[in-house]
Amino acid sequence: MDAFYASVELLRYPQLRGQPVVIGGGRRFQPEALADGSLRFARLAEYEGRGVSTTATYEARAQGVNSGMPLARAARLCPQATLLPTDFDEYRRYSRLFKAAVRDIAPTIEDRGIDEIFIDLSAFHGVAVDGGRAIAVAIKDAVHAATGLSCSIGVAPNKLLAKIASELDKPDGLTLLDAGDLAARIWPLPARKINGIGPKAAARLESMGVHSIGELAQLDPTLLVERFGRSYGAWLNDAAHGRDVRPVVTRREPKSMSRETTFERDLHPVGDRETLSALFTDLCERVADDLRRKRYVGRTIGIKLRFDDFSTVTRDQTIEAYTDDAGTIRRAAGLCLKRVTLERRLRLLGVRVGALIPADAQAAAAPPRLPEALSLFD
Repeated sequence: MDAFYASVELLRYPQLRGQPVVIGGGRRFQPEALADGSLRFARLAEYEGRGVSTTATYEARAQGVNSGMPLARAARLCPQATLLPTDFDEYRRYSRLFKAAVRDIAPTIEDRGIDEIFIDLSAFHGVAVDGGRAIAVAIKDAVHAATGLSCSIGVAPNKLLAKIASELDKPDGLTLLDAGDLAARIWPLPARKINGIGPKAAARLESMGVHSIGELAQLDPTLLVERFGRSYGAWLNDAAHGRDVRPVVTRREPKSMSRETTFERDLHPVGDRETLSALFTDLCERVADDLRRKRYVGRTIGIKLRFDDFSTVTRDQTIEAYTDDAGTIRRAAGLCLKRVTLERRLRLLGVRVGALIPADAQAAAAPPRLPEALSLFD
């Protein structure tokens, strides 16, 4: 999906189309209704805090604003941009709509998150004739009809090349690649365009004089194994030559579900106890909602704390019965919290439920009996 969160917001606020918009502000950045019926939108220049950009419209991206960028830095690059809060409930609703539209046409899909899927088109008649263009156009039209949003599709012999192709002609793109296009379309791209080459690996490759995928393809595979290890080095060589044998996986069982929040300001465990308690409860309720919506239950409850010195602490414990109950999750998370020395201010708090199984695979037993007041935030 193209700039997914931002595009959903533009459906709600069409007056912002064609303007730089950044998604990532807290609830206090909700548009303000004025007496004349118009809306006053917050400007990025007004932002103060430590939040990060969730996404941005292409107009903001042209000014250098990217996903995951600190909003304070984004404000320096594009102060005139409109700042909107995130609304994950709405994004998840549109995610379900676009995926349902695709499944009506091509049911063999691999869910890769809220805004991306892989689709296996190999069984469709005519794909060998037109390279998949007709079916891809039908999918694009169906997604737009169901959501009002555009998507970009890459059609290629495997998942690695399809992922790259989907990024080549955004927004609203359709790119078809075959093995013969590798040298002309893929090799001139920066090596970091390969999904799986992160900043550290890209920096190491650049230190070796490798900047493009084509330059990576020319390296001796033995050298890559020596520099990056047997597994990753061999994968780098395969990826540079467009080789990928991974199938489309139609179902992947999650190992855990979690929710976390980074605070606008550091919060003290004593002075901000009431605020922390409310946030703690909210995180537990949101994780429980995720579990019920996706029909999973779990037994391992954990917490994550990041302090003002950027040190991070995690604690977890396994309870007796599988659960998706918010109260049970909170009580168990509270037990974990008691095992942490809370002397420094906090900048992040998270709650996690692991050891998941499908809810219909085993009926959840009665919640274990835990003391009612275990959280140090209470």
